[in-house]
Amino acid sequence: MQFNELKRQHARYAAEIELRMQAVLEHAQFIMGPEVAELEAALATRVGVAHCVSVGSGTQALELALRALGVGPGHEVITTPFSWISSVEVIALVGATPVFVDIEPRGFGLDARSLERAFTPQTRAVLPVSLFGQPAELDAIGAIADARQVPVIEDAAQSFGAKRWGRASGGITRVGCTSFFPTKPLGCYGDGGALFCDDPELASLLRALRTHGSSDRKLHGHVGTNARLDTLQAAVLLAKLPHFDEALAERRWLAERYTAALDDRVQVPEILPGNEHVFAQYTIRSPKRDALKKALADRAIPTQIHYERCLHQQPAFAAFASHLPEAERAAREVLSLPIFPGLQPSEQDRVIAAILEHAPSSG
Repeated sequence: MQFNELKRQHARYAAEIELRMQAVLEHAQFIMGPEVAELEAALATRVGVAHCVSVGSGTQALELALRALGVGPGHEVITTPFSWISSVEVIALVGATPVFVDIEPRGFGLDARSLERAFTPQTRAVLPVSLFGQPAELDAIGAIADARQVPVIEDAAQSFGAKRWGRASGGITRVGCTSFFPTKPLGCYGDGGALFCDDPELASLLRALRTHGSSDRKLHGHVGTNARLDTLQAAVLLAKLPHFDEALAERRWLAERYTAALDDRVQVPEILPGNEHVFAQYTIRSPKRDALKKALADRAIPTQIHYERCLHQQPAFAAFASHLPEAERAAREVLSLPIFPGLQPSEQDRVIAAILEHAPSSG
């Protein structure tokens, strides 16, 4: 058993993916070919926004969002300490200062109750992360930021396909960013990402920034970069997109099986009111996490820790160290179990049986 079996997932859609990729090989428009625009239109429709701008990775999406909103040296960006490092490194890359706010323990998102006191005159953006497959409390976060006329950028790298109060993750805030890294709910066969917004001027600027600051090859109005999505990756995503809802349904079914079996042994994921979860990860909590992980490894059951060290505890961001108890406790307790389309019930039952054997009943 693997933690995330990509070969098995590819086998489901191999014929359609190969047809799409063959078309690219034949027309040979490997950079900004027609599949890119086709994908952007399909994704914008799905998210319910006017504009989708595809890019080369989820990290590039976050960086371009900050740059397009004018965030730079002398500015502060409020964000979470409990995420993959991309969420904070992009803030440093544009020259701004990250300001960490603790998480709420149910959904692991930015704690809206702690957000207000983090604002200063230098705050230029709020960057919450929708972790493990469900949106953060974006309505509460947005209301606080809107009152100060500060834009919110959702990091929806793990929550594409999820919803909050009926609105699609990625399409709720001023700009949303997602990732198509191969293990994401909708993954391509390399790096890829996208931004979503309704503002035509912001979308135009994002498109220019991803292509060397130019909307015309002869005229560069901005200092941009090379952040384009490869046409071949767009082709892969177009082949997988029609099956996406089916894949999400399978993830949810597997998650329900885990929850039903493990609810009295470990702390299972909590779906926040108003949320539809896509279970990019199925992440449990246990105060004896390390012992549980070892017990599963001894039975050849793979698990992962997302994330073992908070961002404010990383050496690269030691200057911003602070005490954030909920994030630090989560880092000591979280453990992600195998969950992916194609995981067999018999394999999942092995995981469940091992946890039941190791973790005592709380009843």
